[in-house]
Amino acid sequence: MGGPGDPPAGEPEGAPNGGEDEYRSVVFDESFVRAARLQEFSAQERMGDHARAVRRRSTVQRRLSRQAVILVVLIAVAFGTAIYMGVRHPGPTPLGKPPEPLRMTVIPLAPQGRVPGSRKVADLYAHSPAAQFSVGADGINLPAVHRTSHFSDSQVMAALTTVKDYLVESSLDADVLTGGSTRPVRILVDPGQLDQFDRSFTHPAADGRHAATGWLVRFDPTKVALADEKVRVQGTLRAAEVDRSTIEVTSDHTFVYALRPVGAENAEASLFTVRRQLQFRFDRDDLRIRQTEVLASYLQAGPLACPADSASHLRPLLAGQRAKAGGPAGTDPYATGGATALCGTLAASAQPSW
Repeated sequence: MGGPGDPPAGEPEGAPNGGEDEYRSVVFDESFVRAARLQEFSAQERMGDHARAVRRRSTVQRRLSRQAVILVVLIAVAFGTAIYMGVRHPGPTPLGKPPEPLRMTVIPLAPQGRVPGSRKVADLYAHSPAAQFSVGADGINLPAVHRTSHFSDSQVMAALTTVKDYLVESSLDADVLTGGSTRPVRILVDPGQLDQFDRSFTHPAADGRHAATGWLVRFDPTKVALADEKVRVQGTLRAAEVDRSTIEVTSDHTFVYALRPVGAENAEASLFTVRRQLQFRFDRDDLRIRQTEVLASYLQAGPLACPADSASHLRPLLAGQRAKAGGPAGTDPYATGGATALCGTLAASAQPSW
């Protein structure tokens, strides 16, 4: 016969150590407790009017957690798709052409007589063909901008404004004109041409490839000073698409400078005329970083002496001077590595007339 605490029929069969041993292998850890849908009221809550000893836990928090994970995944997918579509250019990606070396020609123009001069710069301009020219960057006017088959309005405008910046820095900047700096021009040149650019200034040569004056206008600072920094300018710009990945801009401008000897503030000034015809090329990377490949540079400048070396600096003939007798240096047609010497005559109509 069993004791008072035993079941009437004695211990259950198969449970020699009591009923609690049946659940001894079950571990009620913290995650199991948090996941339970039923929660027992606390002792203080049971002292109230609650009729039930337990309550069902809300599953809203778990649903919100699941929705938050789904939302994060969707945002990540959308963000990744946007990046992929932004980086991927529609259609086949055009292959950029490697930059070509700049081809340059510098032609001195010798005066037919003495160079006219005046102590009043305004009189020189008033009696010259530059009387109606604009001053400085105002003379470099942009044409009407139209999109092309493969370039937008903004891309065409970027090409034109970059060329204007190049012309301003290389033809109008006083520090560049007097040989003091090249950086304002250099930062606008395509990286593929920088070796040629640098060599043109460290080792200038009249070989059609490495003349500093093919890249910019610079006067010999030991002999020439600006009598007036307000350079007169007139010319044109034109942009055209070459192919689906390239746009070219051509410029043709005449620049007129007032010069006088260095250190002679009271000396007569004279006018010096430079006509620059340049060809620029842009690919899409150039347009993005606002740099340009300079394809060709054709420069006519005077009054200059024909035998003078114009590869490093322009050495103008100033007021009262005349070109020495003799033409350009002789050219050996059998020699290699050198460009043919060229020289012209500066027409009288291009000089101030009294």
